[in-house]
Amino acid sequence: MEKLVYLSLGSNLGNPEKQLRDAIQSLASLGQVTKVSSFYQTEPVEQVAQPWFTNCAVEMKTEKMPRQLLAAILKLEEAMGRRRTQDKGPRIIDIDILLFGNSIVHAPGLSIPHPAMHQRRFVLEPLAEIAPGVRHPQLKQTIRELRDALPSGQAVKKITNRTTTPKEE
Repeated sequence: MEKLVYLSLGSNLGNPEKQLRDAIQSLASLGQVTKVSSFYQTEPVEQVAQPWFTNCAVEMKTEKMPRQLLAAILKLEEAMGRRRTQDKGPRIIDIDILLFGNSIVHAPGLSIPHPAMHQRRFVLEPLAEIAPGVRHPQLKQTIRELRDALPSGQAVKKITNRTTTPKEE
């Protein structure tokens, strides 16, 4: 049974836009990518002494269960050269599961909805572009409402326009 899943992608090493495009292409092996947001340049949060990130959000349909999807994403990140050496540090690619249908999952190494998504403009700005009316299953607010409730700060600047996926054309 297919589930609608939302992911956040980010990169700040090498050629971030290319790495995001490569990751999106690779995600097609895990399901059907149905929407991709514009790319945004975003300032680092927490570990600020590093290059700015390029971020986007992806909507996809998958038949994988949450743990299966996470395992496949971790393999994809590793295949792209991701090495987890510093928490919140620079990275070639980072892919987070934000929402998995209306599921709520609390397990070692996996929390869905993503526990900090409602506090991160670099997540909510691109996600609001492709899923403004989707409701957070715990907070019961739409993505647009969560984004609009954020305090000022966390610089996020659109750098490319949204592209359509074959399904949307």
